[in-house]
Amino acid sequence: MEKIEQIFTFINKKTEELEKTESSTYLESVLTTLKGILDGKYELPFEAATKEEMRKAIQLSILKGMRESSQPNHQMTPDSLGLLITYFVEQFFEETLKDGTISILDPALGTGNLMFTIMNKLDGKVFATGVEVDELLIQLAGEIAELIEQPIQLYHQDALRPLLVDPVDVVVCDLPVGFYPNDDIAKNYELSSKEGMSYAHHLYIEQALNYTKDGGYLIFLIPATLFESEQAEMLHKFLKKYAWIQAVMQLPENIFKSKLHEKSILILQKKSDTLRPPIEVLLAKVPNLSNKQALLYFFEKVKIWKEQNTRK
Repeated sequence: MEKIEQIFTFINKKTEELEKTESSTYLESVLTTLKGILDGKYELPFEAATKEEMRKAIQLSILKGMRESSQPNHQMTPDSLGLLITYFVEQFFEETLKDGTISILDPALGTGNLMFTIMNKLDGKVFATGVEVDELLIQLAGEIAELIEQPIQLYHQDALRPLLVDPVDVVVCDLPVGFYPNDDIAKNYELSSKEGMSYAHHLYIEQALNYTKDGGYLIFLIPATLFESEQAEMLHKFLKKYAWIQAVMQLPENIFKSKLHEKSILILQKKSDTLRPPIEVLLAKVPNLSNKQALLYFFEKVKIWKEQNTRK
């Protein structure tokens, strides 16, 4: 923790100096600071840090900037949820990861905290691709990737437009929630609303399936009310047509600021002619993430479910 604090203190000091002299926002100044470190303009005043120490320290700086920002899309997936999603990636690709690699796409990358959490945990086992429409956020992701020495292919674009991305083994995404403003693009999707604006989070699910291999997995952080909305029936029909629901898990309430912001985890598997659907969908409530005993029991429950669903 001491090293993380040292890195954060160093980045924060340089960032605040730049914020004053360059008349830029804190987040813009974080970007300039990270570039300065990479270019050798600023030298970190201590010995080499681990990839995780560097990621966590930069994350603290970005979180500080996001709290000062009025941009609703400037949000970060918490480490605890990133590690939880990593656990499920490890479970579904246990055999492959023993001596191979997997490809992962995040179509709403942000600054990459979710992806980099996974990549640091599965170091050297992931071929990663990220798509992000916000220029500042993807620039930050690019600098972070270099500083923590994690290779990632980045695309600065609207992820709901056609992507130059090959189908991947798994998609992970903290879904952007709300209405999608471009009706011309939305009408190309089966999940476009017949009346009024379409839900962006529905379109992201459809687009993610387009770029997932047959039999591949999709792990989403979804609004807790996803299957209760006015367009939920259309989403149900779509998922029944193209995917198998593997799991729906309610996350602990204490993670979120209010009931309005509560999320769940949705795990899908893209249908494949060579595979069969799950025997049973995992419906569970994730315990308080600080309760180690309850978490161990939860993970044991997941393992039993997985074993039962992978029997021939």
